[in-house]
Amino acid sequence: MSESVIHVEGLGKRYRVGERERYLALRDVLARAVAAPFRRNGQRRTRDFLWALRDVSFDVRQGEVVGLIGRNGAGKTTLLKILSRITRPTEGFAEIHGRVGSLLEVGTGFHPELTGRENVYLSGAILGMSKREIGRKYDAIVDFAGVERFIDTPLKHFSTGMQMRLAFAVAAHLEPEILLVDEVLAVGDLEFQKKCLGKMQEVSESGRTIVFVSHQMNQIRRLCERVLWIDAGQIRESGPTGEVIAAYETSQVGPAAGGRGKCFLRWEVPGHGNVVRQLADEVVFRFELELAEPVSKGHLGVNIVNGDSVLLVGWGFENVEIPAGRQELTVRVPFLPLRPGAYTLLCTLFNRGNNLTDGEAIEHWSAVPPLVVDTQPVTHTQDRWAGVLNIPAELQVPSTDTVRTTVAES
Repeated sequence: MSESVIHVEGLGKRYRVGERERYLALRDVLARAVAAPFRRNGQRRTRDFLWALRDVSFDVRQGEVVGLIGRNGAGKTTLLKILSRITRPTEGFAEIHGRVGSLLEVGTGFHPELTGRENVYLSGAILGMSKREIGRKYDAIVDFAGVERFIDTPLKHFSTGMQMRLAFAVAAHLEPEILLVDEVLAVGDLEFQKKCLGKMQEVSESGRTIVFVSHQMNQIRRLCERVLWIDAGQIRESGPTGEVIAAYETSQVGPAAGGRGKCFLRWEVPGHGNVVRQLADEVVFRFELELAEPVSKGHLGVNIVNGDSVLLVGWGFENVEIPAGRQELTVRVPFLPLRPGAYTLLCTLFNRGNNLTDGEAIEHWSAVPPLVVDTQPVTHTQDRWAGVLNIPAELQVPSTDTVRTTVAES
């Protein structure tokens, strides 16, 4: 097993809320010291503190690609700043073994009055590159960033996206042993985001380590082997990418406890709990019910709804006959090409009987736990363009010799 290159133990970071400590002159310090013995306890203002991180411990081994996920304000960026030695922890420690390259904020290490060319050398030097090393990689950096035309223009005239592209290009060509990347890729255009993901894939395949923060779950699924879910400053869950993302997305859909309805007791995908793992295989839903009275000429509806309450697919079964007592119903679907994520399973049961015209609604059940689709993503890398289906596609491009086939990635 490869050695640990990042060791974090009991890490915590505390901030004071609502106050910013002003700079003090020597006379201010002396005045405070003189006045301190005469200050009454009741005159002291209580201070409110916020723990951005608390008791965080984990290890990252050499060559791993680890994703950090969680809501805004969970503590992900604070953690990367501590790992980058930008911020000091309040408690605990983080050991880093290897050359670190970090891209946390757009324009970090850049000066707005300097040209793009000058900023390449400045940023590279801050990241630990020698002038000779920067010169050797300069053309590749500028080409990757796609800013050749403006490279001798002061950076203050660059757009935010251009600054981000140049910053990522410098950090990526640093050839760090450990690369820390925050959610800065959201600023770039789609073509550049694809280049960035490709570069990070190249870095990971060379045996170097990446810690990657993103709200794009498709990117995390494609790039990361392991995921840390940070919630309210603490690690809520850590493990294989599919399992942790499934738990995270399930928490966004609804409660994970309870779930028993009036007649619906439970549901499952036999052998897999509430998770669908294979894209092209048959999916079996098994429902367990307990009926006080039999259902005659009934209707069973099974619907799948996403987190935005959009109905994605629904099935309706008519003239259903179900005896009273505890029963099992099985619904088979040839395949379920839904994009990976968590979904709500809605079940409706009506009893029409011999004397019922419109039918009697026995139950409208929102199944718990939610349905989790944990298949390999085969559509767009950007969540907003990936759609709701997960269907592979191939592109055929004619050439002079033969037809080249490319599997769609973005």
